[in-house]
Amino acid sequence: MKRRSVLQLLAVAVVVPFGVAACGGTDSKATGTLRVTLANHVWTEGIKAAIPEFEKDSGLKVELTQLGEDQLSDQYNVKLNAGTNEIDVMMYRPLQEGKLFAKNKYLADLSSNVKSDAAWDWADFQKGPVSSTTFENKVVGVPIITEREVLYYRKDLLEAAGVAVPKTMEELEAAAKKVSAANKGVAGFVARTNKSAAVTQFSSFLYSFGGDFIDGSGKASLDTPEAKAAYAFYGGLLHNHGPANVSTDMSWPEAMAIFTQGNAVFYTEADSLYKNATDTAKSKVADKVGFAALPAGPAGSKPYNVPSWALGINDASGNKDNAWKFIQWATSKARTLAAQKAGVPGPRSSVWADPAGTSTYPKDLGEAIAFSAEHGIGHDRPLVIAVAKAREIVGEPIVTAITGGDSAGAAATANTAFQKFLDTDK
Repeated sequence: MKRRSVLQLLAVAVVVPFGVAACGGTDSKATGTLRVTLANHVWTEGIKAAIPEFEKDSGLKVELTQLGEDQLSDQYNVKLNAGTNEIDVMMYRPLQEGKLFAKNKYLADLSSNVKSDAAWDWADFQKGPVSSTTFENKVVGVPIITEREVLYYRKDLLEAAGVAVPKTMEELEAAAKKVSAANKGVAGFVARTNKSAAVTQFSSFLYSFGGDFIDGSGKASLDTPEAKAAYAFYGGLLHNHGPANVSTDMSWPEAMAIFTQGNAVFYTEADSLYKNATDTAKSKVADKVGFAALPAGPAGSKPYNVPSWALGINDASGNKDNAWKFIQWATSKARTLAAQKAGVPGPRSSVWADPAGTSTYPKDLGEAIAFSAEHGIGHDRPLVIAVAKAREIVGEPIVTAITGGDSAGAAATANTAFQKFLDTDK
């Protein structure tokens, strides 16, 4: 999952050795060196600063390789495919490459590890993220960073119009229409419109209407009544109440810009991007933004609650026991709380329940996240190997609905194409 708002902290690959030089072809277990590969991310910066603490307590030396997202993918593609044992701990994206890595047996089975330490507490990890780091009933990764879809809204405009924060999809549509009508030039609703980029945010609408991309038997389910209703509703909000001459090529930066410039009443987006709306240097409405849980559809409020990143162990590693010690430490309650206070939403329920865990978030956002974490679904796109291709297929009806076309017909066409895709995505 690409979140360049945080991944662009560092532009080039960095290799940071802690305590020892690179070991070359030497087995890391024999030298006491643990080789850890992480992505450029604010979470990584916090862990990097604390690694001396881990080294002191464990007696191990950590050799950290820190890479940009694209470089990380390139390295994994080459090294893991070659069966390298030069990576012990690896930071990966469960929703993007998780199924491929697990299917190819790049990721070690951690099922017994996660149950071995009651104090570390695997049960504390939210069910949604855990479902996406589990493959064929085997735990292959531990979530470290999560995000959910929430409703951003203009508190001042709702108050002036005498409109309550919507709790259902019907109320959302009615409020978008009423408040927009009272504020000339302000759209009632904005969201992502690009057929690929919109898939993740559309997914929460799909689940809340009772649908999913793939049914319980592994078949495409884009043409169910629930899915067709979700496509029509999401696209209809933008077609009927979105910005004038709305583009069908918007990802989050374009949609966020419309909202932060004061040109939309409601906006559904990932909670991890909230600072773009509340930072006075970026947003004209920074002090007027409110947050709420995704309004409920016919099946309830079911936003995605996903792990954007996780830690796994290279199955070819000769240092699995020490690799697990690092993961235990990096994903402990204390480390998760420290990361969350630094602005990185974590996967532990206890940290979200701790006032310290939400102390750096707007109060209403913290409440929306807590609700979404409890009710959320663990994927925001089809869980397949060729993710990019799948998003192009399932996103096509979104664009059709936005432009006022026959979204039901587009959903049926997409379902046929998606089933053909699933038949070969193995």
